Amino acid sequence: MNPLTIALTKGRIERDTVKLLSRAGFDMAFMADKGRSLIFESPDKAFRFLLVKAPDVTTYVRHGVADLGIVGKDILYEHPRGYLEMLDLNFGLCKFALASVASYDPKDHKRKRIATKYPRVATDYFHQKGEDVEIISIQGSVEISPILGLADAIVDIVETGNTLKANGLIVFEDICRISAQLIANKASLKNKPELLAFVKKIESLVGRKEVAFDEKISRNK
Repeated sequence: MNPLTIALTKGRIERDTVKLLSRAGFDMAFMADKGRSLIFESPDKAFRFLLVKAPDVTTYVRHGVADLGIVGKDILYEHPRGYLEMLDLNFGLCKFALASVASYDPKDHKRKRIATKYPRVATDYFHQKGEDVEIISIQGSVEISPILGLADAIVDIVETGNTLKANGLIVFEDICRISAQLIANKASLKNKPELLAFVKKIESLVGRKEVAFDEKISRNK
């Protein structure tokens, strides 16, 4: 039997995934001592885990290298095609938010410059508001953009808000909730009955949640 291959990212999602699967009755001891390895297979050959960058989770699932992926909803908003969304796992909770310096006026309808690592999310958010904005793509510390005058505001992930506060920014509007999602390769779901059995077992732990894009975010963009 070929192992069920699951792509996920190092860090919090990996740790929470291991906890979830342990609760489901799977022996996850083989994931305890990872070192620098990126591929892990369970002793019973039931599972293989790939530790990859978050945006690459969807790529591995889309191309069938991984049967399943566990990744934040933020990644799915930016890479919305080529896989099936199965379950909201209800961990890794945070949100997208619009933030800026205190003098920012969200009701000022002049054309704004918005800095973000998530151009699709930002574009769709302002499109829903009927505002034309210039999106500036930033890969590093987006929080400094309004301070330095590069942008009027930012769209970014907020968990505790401490980073925003430390840089003199405040949240003006919450955009949508983010949590870890279970996604599946379409062919694997059809051809591997053990995959569906696995999903149902996880579903019984987290509860059924219909995974749909927030009304402020359009799947079709």
